[in-house]
Amino acid sequence: MAEWDGELRRELPEGADIFDAHTHLGTDIDGMVGIYDDLLRGMDKYGISRANMFCLDEPDRHPGFRAGNDRTLAFAERAQGRLIPYVRLDLSEEPIEEAKRCLDLGARGIKLHPRAQKFLLNDERLSPIFELAAERNVPVLIHGGRGLPPIADDLARVVDRYPKAQLIVAHAGIADLAALADRLGGKAGVFFDTSVWSPLDLLGLYRLVGPEQVVYASDYPYGQQPASLLISLRTARLAQLSDEQVLGVLAGNANRIADGEPPLEPSAPKGLDTFQQPMALARIHQYLSMATPLLWTRQPDTIGVLGLALNACADRDGHAEEREQIRELLEAARELWRVLPELEDEADQRVVSRTTFRLVHLADILAVTSGA
Repeated sequence: MAEWDGELRRELPEGADIFDAHTHLGTDIDGMVGIYDDLLRGMDKYGISRANMFCLDEPDRHPGFRAGNDRTLAFAERAQGRLIPYVRLDLSEEPIEEAKRCLDLGARGIKLHPRAQKFLLNDERLSPIFELAAERNVPVLIHGGRGLPPIADDLARVVDRYPKAQLIVAHAGIADLAALADRLGGKAGVFFDTSVWSPLDLLGLYRLVGPEQVVYASDYPYGQQPASLLISLRTARLAQLSDEQVLGVLAGNANRIADGEPPLEPSAPKGLDTFQQPMALARIHQYLSMATPLLWTRQPDTIGVLGLALNACADRDGHAEEREQIRELLEAARELWRVLPELEDEADQRVVSRTTFRLVHLADILAVTSGA
């Protein structure tokens, strides 16, 4: 990991400011934990000046995320401006009252999660939330990742109804990416964050929306460094973003949102409609894509997908340096993965599976973004 920290520093534009548009602190009902000291330590290590922050789907989320929102506000006060607090809402539990309470206490954004809180984007209870966001000049960040039906048409109708309300669609809007880009691309004040695990999703995003509509995000604690920044940087370079546009993605666009400044008018999308890569790296990517759901569900590698990916690293295709880097990552991952079935403690299982995934994820980022 230290080696890849160094690689990240070499790839960052000189003097780059970084703003993480999507982080969590607290404890989720799925067992994931976001720790204040860990987040701030990581921000210091990777040069991240500010971050949007909100609570997870907490065990004490009823009523209306009030306890989690209070912790969010306390964390933000403790961070002295580095963490931008967002109020998380449940549409079924007095969302406007909770939003006003927290905004009056210093919250500077609103977080909505339709999958976790089980609502659709045609829900009329969204209208007063967007109306309040426009009135208070605060952004709405909404989950746009896995586990959703098509959302573009309904979300676009809300955006058109409240054009002064700025919107951040999380996870690059992969739940409905093409339709979201068609309906929301070119709209100043609508943004997509980069918190995804697949480099192909970000390459797909850049060919559909202008770089002024993209904000860097990690989704801490689910997303980890250095992979989070590397995937954003390498895909931005592949999509042929200029240095100025890369700096905008890393911090400029998010800084404008946080500071209440008017958004920039989006320019034309970047990137190519056709993606090409060496065959060996394509094979490695295929096998690592097969490994990912196994690791997410803490299953052993009974199929042997890491072994297949390692075999593909021996292919002589002219990209020896990249294949050697991938091989080192995957050999370390294989040793960790082998001990997973022997662990009885759930906390140990979580640490080992997540560390293994971090290594696999770095290897997959290399496989997709090298030699393309």
